Amino acid sequence: MELIQSATSRFLCVSLLNPLPTKGAAEFLKFRRRRCSFHSQSLLNVKKAPPLIQAARRDGGAEVETAVVVDKPKLGKFQVTEGYPAPFGATASDGGVNFAVYSANAVSASLCLISLDDLLENTVTEEIPLDPLANKTGDIWHVFLKGNFEDMLYGYRFDGKFSPEKGHYFDSSRIVLDPYAKAVISRGEFGVLGPDDNCWPQMAGMIPAAQDEFDWEGDLPLKYPQKDLVIYEMHVRGFTRHESSRTEFPGTYLATVEKLDHLKELGVNCIELMPCHEFNELEYFSYNSVLGDYKMNFWGYSTVNYFSPMTRYSSAGTHNCGCDAIHEFKFLVREAHKRGIEVIMDVVFNHTAEGNEKGPILSFRGVDNSVYYMLAPKGEFYNYSGCGNTFNCNHPIVRQFLLDCLRYWVIEMHVDGFRFDLASIMTRGSSLWDPVNVFGNPIEGDLLTTGTPLGSPPLIDMISNDPILREVKLIAEAWDAGGLYQVGTFPHWQIWSEWNGKYRDTVRQFIKGTDGFSGAFAECLCGSPNLYQEGGRKPWNSINFVCAHDGFTLADLVTYNNKNNLANGEDNNDGENHNNSWNCGQEGEFASVSVKKLRKRQMCNFFLCLMVSQGVPMIYMGDEYGHTKGGNNNTYCHDNYINYFRWDKKEESSSDFYRFCCLMTKFRHECESLGLNDFPTAERLQWHGHNPGVPDWSETSRFVAFTLHCLNGQDTDGSLW
Repeated sequence: MELIQSATSRFLCVSLLNPLPTKGAAEFLKFRRRRCSFHSQSLLNVKKAPPLIQAARRDGGAEVETAVVVDKPKLGKFQVTEGYPAPFGATASDGGVNFAVYSANAVSASLCLISLDDLLENTVTEEIPLDPLANKTGDIWHVFLKGNFEDMLYGYRFDGKFSPEKGHYFDSSRIVLDPYAKAVISRGEFGVLGPDDNCWPQMAGMIPAAQDEFDWEGDLPLKYPQKDLVIYEMHVRGFTRHESSRTEFPGTYLATVEKLDHLKELGVNCIELMPCHEFNELEYFSYNSVLGDYKMNFWGYSTVNYFSPMTRYSSAGTHNCGCDAIHEFKFLVREAHKRGIEVIMDVVFNHTAEGNEKGPILSFRGVDNSVYYMLAPKGEFYNYSGCGNTFNCNHPIVRQFLLDCLRYWVIEMHVDGFRFDLASIMTRGSSLWDPVNVFGNPIEGDLLTTGTPLGSPPLIDMISNDPILREVKLIAEAWDAGGLYQVGTFPHWQIWSEWNGKYRDTVRQFIKGTDGFSGAFAECLCGSPNLYQEGGRKPWNSINFVCAHDGFTLADLVTYNNKNNLANGEDNNDGENHNNSWNCGQEGEFASVSVKKLRKRQMCNFFLCLMVSQGVPMIYMGDEYGHTKGGNNNTYCHDNYINYFRWDKKEESSSDFYRFCCLMTKFRHECESLGLNDFPTAERLQWHGHNPGVPDWSETSRFVAFTLHCLNGQDTDGSLW
């Protein structure tokens, strides 16, 4: 395997051969020029370890030494029995807690209980060795404990081979997270370093309590028909972190609730939350000399744990061992539903924060690396994600894990659906792929090689036919960083929708005046039947967007011909070069009055197109008032004004564009001829050019018009002219 990649960019070039913290910038800058390697994870002390051990992770070839504190004496305050192999995770029942975790290749395991105080000191409070004869059923380790779990967390220690060439990274000096942990506790405040300026302090999972309940106040799924949705892509922290939000807890789930009425006013009835699973915003932490601040993993596309809401998006942080953070996320969902707004989560099942062989051992790698990651024969990590590793989605154990995760967020957290980042990875054949472990018996012919695109991927099959998940919104980003592009061809069972990247590219080309796009533009207005009709799908299977988090904002799309990513500290080498943008005659924000008027007209053209197209429109956060990122089309690392929603700009009296957006979404909701259940036909659709009834499909055409009649017999009721 040969990897060609930047150290920090989210989307990287791949070749396969076979923030500002909540206390403000002033306090944050006291850490000036301190660099923190994401390989220098502190270790919890272990009885077998010598007084000083060398961490297995390396940063630039240098070993990192970590002192080990002597264990406290065992407290012996827990009653221990064999436990049960199901369900996975920590489950409160019968006056105690059952712990169950899968690891096929570990030779020994122990459950580590850690108090909140001991977590800060990197010590284990109580360690319970698991007997392979009594505490293991098949490949599942389990134990049942009774005792006082107040302010207590947990993790596991696994032992086995440390042989990367065979895909194994067992390290008994590491305390690893349970993949099924429902909350992860480490640092409590966003962007603030851990003890000794550590970016990766020890993490542990929340132990649930049977009496913990959230008052849903009778909340039920809204179950909007997808054709009626207007989606808003939102970043939880960025939405309210700017001081102009004037919220009590800026940058949190609670602050988002305070601003939901803005979305209601805009006409949004569905929010798509950028990643809210637990991730480490300090993953890229380094001094950025261009802006004089520190680079963060702001977007969050680097998951640490899939069952846990991001604790540092909550006002409570680690309080109550993460239980309060769970309640705050539930509160956001409940209050959104009260306002008639569905909640979709952006999930990153294509890779994790553990990276390649140089990355940290946090959870999956230490539990059973060869199961959870897609590996080459000599243990190398396939990198279809462009982020160092690829989650082994179609392995039998992993796909069951992902199904359990999705069900949890629907059943327990009441979310209404999911957008799957780089979803094409979920269609690739797994490591250890063979007909027996997939279909139950051998088949004739050659075996599929790892990473082969599958026509009927087992994971997608399971999700699509699950009695719970098939009833929620399922949206695929139908491509990956390994060159697999499936827009229009993603395996769908007639229920999956797709981020329609071809819609984005075509609409940008036509509206900026590129020759030869009038016919393709007309297809976009009709819901892209050229992509979806033949496969039996409908217009609402196309998620239409002009802008998203990745790329130019709408304002920058009409202001810059070229990206301006110098603020990322990578010499403008990161980000997309092919933007299909047009600056309307002058580059940058400082332009003549006539150019600014043209830009605003172009923005209106883009938004109008989005609202009158069949399919589901998606608006990117801030585009409704013309947010600019200064031409930066890859703002993954900025926890600052670049990514913050500017409430002061939105409220300016001169923001007539916001009023236009509100009127257009209102028009879409009220017009019966928009959001159709099926593709429009000649019976109701008529095209025009500069003359009525005479469309112009020539190479140089810049004008497309249409009439869409309502079929209820009343041309004036719901028709679109």
